[in-house]
Amino acid sequence: MHYGHDFPIITRIARFHNIYGPQGTWKGGREKAPAVFCRKVFVAHVEGNNGEVQIWGDGQQTRSFCYIDDCVEGILRIMMSDYDKPLNLGSDEMVSINDICDIVADVAGVSVKKKHIPGPEGVRGRNSDNLRIKEVLNWAPSILLKDGIQKTYPWIGSQIKKE
Repeated sequence: MHYGHDFPIITRIARFHNIYGPQGTWKGGREKAPAVFCRKVFVAHVEGNNGEVQIWGDGQQTRSFCYIDDCVEGILRIMMSDYDKPLNLGSDEMVSINDICDIVADVAGVSVKKKHIPGPEGVRGRNSDNLRIKEVLNWAPSILLKDGIQKTYPWIGSQIKKE
């Protein structure tokens, strides 16, 4: 922000919140929960794991996730605006980790057995505060989590098959 004030360059700042979708990170520990569960559900059924999916903690932790197409639209709107202060760019559709697992299983057309195990859970709830971007740009993400997972699940499945 200060760089834009110190030098003759137009700057915009978007704070991204849990962006996911095809072409995104889907393994290795840096992926977002939708990708984690797309991978886990796919592997559980392809590799004959009896549909068991491990979830750290009780699965009641809540998060919000923004599909990549909404993120790109948000970036374009921010860049085309005259607003030069930071804006949160994410979804405010809250979902529990258990619900993400259920949504992915539904999209995949399979049933899963959730196995809750000890592990890092992070904060109990985290969400993107989109009030400012709605006020300034009259914009909000439009792609529901289930719709984004419907596009993400087959792509992650294709990546797993390539390995």
